[in-house]
Formats: sequence, C-alpha cells, structure tokens
Amino acid sequence: MNIGIVCYPTFGGSGVLATELGKALADKGHNIHFITYQQPVRLGGFHANIFYHEVTVPAYPLFDFPPYETALASTMVDVILNHHLDLLHVHYAIPHASAAYTARKIVEKKGINIPVVTTLHGTDITLVGRDKTYSPVVTFSINESNAITAVSNNLRDETYKNFEITKEIQVIHNFVDVKRFNKKPLTPFRKAIAPSGEKIITHASNFRKIKRVQDIVYVFQEVIEKVPSKLLLVGDGPERSKVEEICRQSEICDCIRFLGRQEEMEDILAISDLFILPSEYESFGLAALEAMAAGVPVISTNVGGLPEINVNGVTGFLSNIGDIKDMAANAIQILSHPDQMAQMRKKAREQAEKFDIHNIVPQYEELYQGLLEESISQG
Repeated sequence: MNIGIVCYPTFGGSGVLATELGKALADKGHNIHFITYQQPVRLGGFHANIFYHEVTVPAYPLFDFPPYETALASTMVDVILNHHLDLLHVHYAIPHASAAYTARKIVEKKGINIPVVTTLHGTDITLVGRDKTYSPVVTFSINESNAITAVSNNLRDETYKNFEITKEIQVIHNFVDVKRFNKKPLTPFRKAIAPSGEKIITHASNFRKIKRVQDIVYVFQEVIEKVPSKLLLVGDGPERSKVEEICRQSEICDCIRFLGRQEEMEDILAISDLFILPSEYESFGLAALEAMAAGVPVISTNVGGLPEINVNGVTGFLSNIGDIKDMAANAIQILSHPDQMAQMRKKAREQAEKFDIHNIVPQYEELYQGLLEESISQG
C-alpha cells in the first residue's frame, strides 16, 4: 500500500506513535509518505520505503497568521496525485482531519476516491477540540472520516461524551517496540548518575502544565529522606523554568538532573529503578508504557488511559491527582523492597508485551485493507 501519514513532527505522543507506525509499516513493505512541516524527530536514518514531504507556508503580509491548514491540504493533494496514495492516515484531529477532508474533496473532482483514517490522541479531544472555537469543525471532520480510531478506551468514551460522533470509534492502543527497550544498563552511565549506588527515579514529558512535573520534585523530597536517590527529568517545555526554580529553592537540587530532550530513552530507562508520571490527564501514557517495556515500575495518577496500562499493585501504583504523600509512600515501598521491585519489573515487561508493536500494527493494516476493499466496491 501507498500510505500518507500526517502528524505533528514533535516529541509529543501523537507524533511519536505516527512516526513509529510509519517505520513499522515501511519495514513490512508498504510505501510511507510523511506529510508535515518538518521532519519528524523519530524519523532518523534512510529507509527505501519512507518519503518525507514538507509543508511550506508562504509568508504574505496579508496574513497575520499563516494559513497552515490550507497549505497542508494542498500538499496532501499534491502527494496523492503524484505518488498515487491509497489512503491518508491523519494523527490528531486539529487541523489534520479537516485538511484531509478538504484534500479528499479536491481529488474527488479528479475521479480519485481516497479513504481517510483519523486517529484521536488526547488533547485534540479533551482540551483543544472542546473549545467552542474549534468544536464544530472537529466534530464535522471526525464524522467525515472513513474510519476513526482512538488510542485508549478512555479517549473513545471521552470523545463520545463531548462530541456528537455518529460513527464507530475503534480502539487501537498505542504501542511500543519492546525489543528496542530490552537493553542492559550501561554501568559507567549509571555510576556517573549514581556514584554511591543511589536509586534512580526518572520522568519524561513535554513539560506542559498538565504533566504536573512539579509534583515529582515534591515526591522526590519525601523519597530521598528514606531512600538515597537521584532524579532524572527528561524533556523540555513551558513549565521547565518553573520546575527548575522549585529545585533551586530546595536542599536536594544537587540530586536532580535536567537532561533536556533525549531521543535515546532506552539508555536512560535501562538504568532507571522507577518512573513517575503524575499527569492531570493522559489519554494513554506512552511514556509510562516505554518505561514498563524497559522493566521499570511506574508510579502514576489514575486518570485517563493510565489504568489501562499501569496495573495497580502489579506493574506499579496508581494515585489520585496531586496526592504527593501517596505517590511518595508507594515509591518508597518499591525502592525499599528489592523482591517487590524485581517482581514488578517482571510484570511491567509482561504488561508492555501486550502492547508490543508486532501486536498492534497488524490491527492498522487490517483497518486499511478493509477501507480499500470498501472503496473499490463503491467504484
């Protein structure tokens, strides 16, 4: 198949999933055409079956805000016509689903029928899409898609709750390449971080307010009183300066490292003993799943799709939003009991295997094939 994938090229979960999906499909012999404004961060190296098409938006004084959606739709049309795409798979409803609708209608005038799959990822539904400024267009675009998928049961339910969706939403969970995260820890790396054998606690996110990264510092303040530890904060974003200031005002600043954005998370997770994700909402929790694939127990909130992957008391623990005391107590419990940690490491890996890329990608292939057969039957 010739498949067009439209996504945000950033470190966020939707862009990561879309890129990893495209790479996996290319490995299976499909031709994948990424359409976005810059090369996706996870799209490194050369692959004969992967193509990248940059969306450029000309700067005109007339526009206070460059019309990206229009340029995106035009680029989609160009790729469909010149590379004979079989279907479009757009990730994140805004503005990709509406741009795909426009592109589809344009090529219909040329006698080309191209199915559109829209995958909902989270804030496109739970935050941005619910804004009355965008809601009518989001609702229309989703309903006009030939197929709709959501990355968790929770996100599917939230979409039905907040939008008038008239079509079935199929849940195809996020995935992880378990093999990629099955790495032995680099001893020199671990010793550089924890020279006296301290436990290593890790968090990774885009440092948006919804991630509540400051909660991790407060949890860590309590943990370090009981268990000698180091904290690694991976990522960057609007809340980083605030969190850095909180760290500087504490007495444990020397035990916390800000690593910035990192593409090789498998090396960091390989030396980690615990992963913390205290988010206000996660449609799925891909960062937590990657940690579990590396055999790292997870302390997380009990919101959104997180309970679908992090099994309370088995692969880690779940807490209410902002419950610093409970998160700290659970972290101390894991870090202080080697036998329990070893068991949770094992269970975390086993749980992650259920979401392995080799189990999830065929679900997308089956969806694509069904749409193409339906398109052919309709002439």
